[in-house]
Amino acid sequence: MQRALSVESRDGGGDRAVVEKLPPERAPNAQHTDSRADRPLRGIALVCIATLFFSLIDASGKYLLSIGQLPATQVVWVRFLGQLLAIVAVLGVVSVPRLLKSNRIGLQLVRSTLLLLSTAFNFLSLKYLRLDQTATIQFLAPLTVALMAGPLLGEWVGWRRMIAIAVGFGGILIAVRPGAEAFEPAFILAFLCMLSYAFFIIVTRYLSGHDSSETTLFYSLFMGTYFVAPFAIVDWVWPKDPLTLAVMFAIGIFGAIGHYLFIVAYRFAPASTLAPFVYLSLMTHAFFGYAIFGHVPDRYTLIGAAVVIASGLYILHRERVKNRAKLAAVAAGPR
Repeated sequence: MQRALSVESRDGGGDRAVVEKLPPERAPNAQHTDSRADRPLRGIALVCIATLFFSLIDASGKYLLSIGQLPATQVVWVRFLGQLLAIVAVLGVVSVPRLLKSNRIGLQLVRSTLLLLSTAFNFLSLKYLRLDQTATIQFLAPLTVALMAGPLLGEWVGWRRMIAIAVGFGGILIAVRPGAEAFEPAFILAFLCMLSYAFFIIVTRYLSGHDSSETTLFYSLFMGTYFVAPFAIVDWVWPKDPLTLAVMFAIGIFGAIGHYLFIVAYRFAPASTLAPFVYLSLMTHAFFGYAIFGHVPDRYTLIGAAVVIASGLYILHRERVKNRAKLAAVAAGPR
């Protein structure tokens, strides 16, 4: 989603929002934030709270899969269904026919498939990996988008950002340690989640100029709910205890609340101000991992995450420098 109702998560990342990956000039409301309403501290606070709810999605998914012993298809389906019902409740049932009208229905289907794959890979990896491990790998998504934006969108990066991207990938190698005894095959699932989400962001950028944000959001949730439903029904397992049942219903609510807060945050501060605070999710993932599952991040994950985060922040800095230069050139104008 790109304007009102403009955030979409990866489900996990947990859930990370599309808007947080976009450069400032493409992010929702980046150019339309009313200066009188530009209250950065309020926007930052809302993003931090939204990040907490996004981490709760991943923690809930891991709980349902590893402790609740529910099938992945069921967890993915209730995740999509919960948010779809929340969106329909907000926009109204009468708006559904309008939301189904798309100028690029083929791309909408591709985008919906990518989000579904990303969500499925994320939950499958969460069954075996710690929350902080999946969060670290997902931080690679904006770096991957920056790398792919050149050939796919014509948005080429300079040599400084290319080095930062390479360093970021190196950080992931530190975290996952391929070839070492500690390497988990589930890291491959987490990487596929990140890759699917990166392509999802690329398609989202293209669609933003063709369909409304509400239509794009509705398609991704509706198609995910529709396609997974038959598999979820066949595999369905009723929760064995009240807590698991409550978590199953809560996972969609967490997503809806997180998305809403993220959207509202952009009414108070520009994307360039809010983007760095998304990395708070490593702390919230680590907290829930310890509080719920007793998992403590190892030093390799922390070092790798620090490298990836530093690379992402540097790319964001270079994007700001580039945008300032463009604005200065426009302001100077022909003389």
